[in-house]
Amino acid sequence: MQLSKHDVVDVATSVLDNYGIADLSMRRLARELNVSPGALYWHFENKQQLLGAVADRILTPVGEVTGPWRDRIRQTCAQLRDALLSHTDGAELVSASFAAGQSEAMTGVLNRLGAAAGDAGVASGQAELAARSVIYYVLGFTADEQSRLQWDAAGADVAQTVWAEEPDTRFAFGLQLLIDGIAAHSHAEA
Repeated sequence: MQLSKHDVVDVATSVLDNYGIADLSMRRLARELNVSPGALYWHFENKQQLLGAVADRILTPVGEVTGPWRDRIRQTCAQLRDALLSHTDGAELVSASFAAGQSEAMTGVLNRLGAAAGDAGVASGQAELAARSVIYYVLGFTADEQSRLQWDAAGADVAQTVWAEEPDTRFAFGLQLLIDGIAAHSHAEA
């Protein structure tokens, strides 16, 4: 059976889910696929490209949304957070791929959030900055949330002060602050 790019991404995603990003190496992946590491480079030039493909796989559920700009931002961010939380270290992997410009799916999310900010009345040169600020919030919040989940799973005794409220409530509050900031910056109506 010939190894396909799809197969490599499937197994890489499985390794991520089962062992975390620290164990997602080209050697580990080759071992899981029962091939030599060189066989992986037929499909991906480097590990960053592979991680970008895994990021795109993680982000498959993040789709187009319609409606008023505030709702589009809110729904896109909820979909993004849910997708990140559905995979071990999802936020860390997607964040790294986004920073390296390796995720087409994150570029799409950025463009959709930028369009929503533009519809809010943010100047075109600043709409992408607004979108990036929102993305950085979602990635950072979710990375923190995933770290907490890992600590909890390991049985760590961590102070509860920051986590007194439900994560969904805290996430929604922070996102609403950003949405309100976009509205105030643009002087657009809801």
